[in-house]
This record gives sequence, C-alpha cells and structure tokens, in this order.
Amino acid sequence: MIQKIWYRIFQTGMKYAAYLMPWRKPELLHGKNSILRLAGYLQKRGIRNVLVVTDRGIASAGLMNPMLQSFRKRGIRCYIYDKTVPNPTIDNIEEALALYKRMGCQAIIGFGGGSSMDCAKGVGARAACPKKQIPQMKGQLKVRRKLPLLVAVPTTSGTGSEATLAAVVTDSRTHEKYAINDLVLIPKVAVLDPMLTKNLPPHITSTTGMDALTHAVEAYIGRSNTRETRRMSVKATRLIMENLTKAYHNGANLRARSNMQRASYYAGVAFTRAYVGYVHAIAHTLGGFYSIPHGLANAVILPYVLEAYGESVYRPLAQLYDAARLPYGAKGNKAKALAFIAHIKKMNREMGIPQKLSGIQEKDIPIMAERACAEAHPLYPVPRIMERAELERIYHLISDIDTGKAAA
Repeated sequence: MIQKIWYRIFQTGMKYAAYLMPWRKPELLHGKNSILRLAGYLQKRGIRNVLVVTDRGIASAGLMNPMLQSFRKRGIRCYIYDKTVPNPTIDNIEEALALYKRMGCQAIIGFGGGSSMDCAKGVGARAACPKKQIPQMKGQLKVRRKLPLLVAVPTTSGTGSEATLAAVVTDSRTHEKYAINDLVLIPKVAVLDPMLTKNLPPHITSTTGMDALTHAVEAYIGRSNTRETRRMSVKATRLIMENLTKAYHNGANLRARSNMQRASYYAGVAFTRAYVGYVHAIAHTLGGFYSIPHGLANAVILPYVLEAYGESVYRPLAQLYDAARLPYGAKGNKAKALAFIAHIKKMNREMGIPQKLSGIQEKDIPIMAERACAEAHPLYPVPRIMERAELERIYHLISDIDTGKAAA
C-alpha cells in the first residue's frame, strides 16, 4: 500500500512538473507528395550532408527514391544506413553514428516505421552527447543537449514516433528493451505523406494502426492526461475507428491512409505528454525477449489489459465509446466500456490479428513481469496499479501456453 501511495505521489509530481517543461510539436509537411518539399526545407537551412536511417525493406522497395532524387537536384548529399532491425538495437545506433561522423552529416532523417525513427533518435542523442553511452541515457531527461536537425518520415501509421520524446531501444545482450525520454528527441520536422503508406501490406497496416489506437487509449485513461492530450486522444480514436479497416481492405484509399497518418500523429502528441501504461510495458518485454513486433503485441494485449483494469476505466472508455460514435446502443458507463473493448476485439478479428501470441515461454514470464513492473512503476500513471502477479496472469492470458498443453 505504501509503495502504491509513493507511485501516485511521484506521478502527481511529474504531471505538474510537466506544465513547466518546454513542450513543442514538430513542424509538419503533410499531404500527397509532401516528401518532395523536404529538400527545399533542408536547403534553406544550409544542410548539405544528410544521414538517412532506415531498414533494408524500405530501401529495397524504392520508397525513398523520390526523396533521394529531389535531394540530388538540390545538391544535398545523402548517406544511407539501412541495417535497422525491428526493435532497434544499441549496435544499430552505434553503426549509424559511425557513418554519420565519417561523412560529416548535419542532419538525420528517420525514414520508415517506429524502429527507424527510434534508431535515428538514438543516433541524434549519441551525436549530441558523445561521452554518454545509450544505457546511460535510459529513463527521463538524460540527454539534455540540442540534437542535430532531426526529421521523421513515417511509412506506417502507428508508432507516433514522429511526435514523441521517446526512443525505444533494445539491448541485444540482455534482451532488455527500454526508452530514452527527453524533449530534445521530439523531431524538428515530420513528413506525413500518404503516398508512402499506399502499398503498406495489410498485416502491417492493421498492427501499426492498432498500435496508434493503444497510444490514444492508454493516454486517455491514464491519470496524467490534460485537456490537450484528451482532445488529441479523442480525435485519434475516432479517426482510427472510422478509417483503419478501410485502409486494411483497400490500401489505395488515400483518404483513409491520410486519416490514419493524422491519427497516428495525434496519438503520438497525446501519449508523449500523458504516457502509456501496462500494455506497452508488457509489449516491450515481448519485443525484447522474442522480437515480437510492437504493434502486433499491443493489438493482442490491449483488450486483456483493459478488462483487467475493471471498473477503474469504465468512465473514460465510455467517453471514448461516445466519441467514436460506435453503433451498439449501449447505455451506462459499464455497458459502453465493455462494448468499446468488444469493438477492439472485433477489429482485431476482422484484420486477422490473433487472440493470443505464440512463442512465449513459461520460464520467461516471471522476469518479464518483473521488467514490466520496473518500466511501469512509478512512472506510468495507470488507472489502477497492478501487482506483479496480476501482470504474470496477463502474460498467461495472452500466450498460447495453456492451449498448447491442452492440444498436446
């Protein structure tokens, strides 16, 4: 009990301290083919050498070609690091940093999903703080130095990294996945070009979209939200409920794609100030231990955690139910909240997202639960503080361990 009181005191202090911090949002270049305007933006600021951090899938797909051609026309030299892996590692950051230094780069572009953008942020943090290693920046406000010009170009609509102060990094030696949180990591510029998401595979569309929904929901139900974060969460939730399955079924629907980009950005603005909760704490451990894609993990975990919160989330989920204009005719906070959770499950089913995750091992659950608690406590202002045993139960609920035993 005393420990939980301390958590709440800490969270309250952080909430009010946040009002004194210099929050900002990235400058937006948005709309169809807005990526072509980035070269002019950089040229006006005297940027001649740029590092692009991406992954091999993006590089081989040719998504960067229009941007690279526009850079060449403006005389901007571009050096590409394309070895970023899902759940980017410290090694990724150090390799990209070496290229950045060797080529005398002046700006960093994270081009891709959350992994590429987080890796780019890590490079920026190391460039700004050459005497600090990545583990030394783990946690809150440990960078505190101006980064090189940082540009985020999301090619998915989910992570919100283009708007956030967080870079999530994996230590491949310990399997630990953690966040570096600092206001200087908010990108200077974000490019929201729906053409970059047009050919996104359906399974990536679905899981990254549910990632964005998780950001919006966790920010809204937490205890550190503000009028602005609530407004952003509501806008994101409504847009996702109205557009995600449309984008999933028809990737060429640019209106749905554009709306999902906006939703991801709004959700990013919301959770970077209001934080997330146990869904993310659990998902980060699954990414660290098994490289389970973050969006997939969030999509599966979200309804289980919302159910575990119980009546502590009935009122805010009922408000989101109303804001999303869900068509179930539910009356009362509890009925609306349960209908909202049921709708999340329905969306998952429609988009082929499984109810459970394969590969979770019984022996890993205690340490994963311990690490999830360490991430969440005392920082995350969750609606209801859970004990480690409750988180272990959620790991079992989301895994196929028991069903596998039954089948055997």
